[in-house]
Amino acid sequence: MPAVSAVSNLAADRPAPRSRPVPEPRPAMAQDAPRIEDVLREHGPMLARIAGSYEAEPARRDDLLQEISLAVWKALPAWRGDASLRTFAARVAHNRALDHLAKEKRAQGDELHDEHPDPVANPVRHAEAHQQRSDLVAAVRRLPLGQRQVVVLALEGFSQREIADSLGLEENTVTQRLSRARRQLNEWLGDGA
Repeated sequence: MPAVSAVSNLAADRPAPRSRPVPEPRPAMAQDAPRIEDVLREHGPMLARIAGSYEAEPARRDDLLQEISLAVWKALPAWRGDASLRTFAARVAHNRALDHLAKEKRAQGDELHDEHPDPVANPVRHAEAHQQRSDLVAAVRRLPLGQRQVVVLALEGFSQREIADSLGLEENTVTQRLSRARRQLNEWLGDGA
């Protein structure tokens, strides 16, 4: 027992340790986040195609793309690297597009469908390819929203796991939605879809 009391006396003679404040987690700094210019250079075409899957009319599609770009820029500091930057950007784009659709639905605006293809060396092949793309985009726009989202990302080359991560879904749900969407697109476009 004397050893215990000696240790107690030593502890009593020593000044109490000062409590140090626990450092707060460091927020992501702007220099830690990817630059928006780099993100748009690398993923801009994908973001444009996502915008195009929600809006047919060129001016409204451009407005949506601008909204998506702004949303990605604002969200970049929150990117933690859990998912790829491509997946993160696609998630932000789809969320912004859903907000855009909800706002448009409330406004009940009419869509215009004026598109003017660029002339190319072979106008017949260009017209056929343009018609096929237009038919596919129109058919994708007709899909229910959940199916449309997974199809757009699949057309961008996302794996089913990446699609699930982007949309916050289970991989089985993505598989089911893709299967249903393919059946519906084949019905609307024929077996060549």
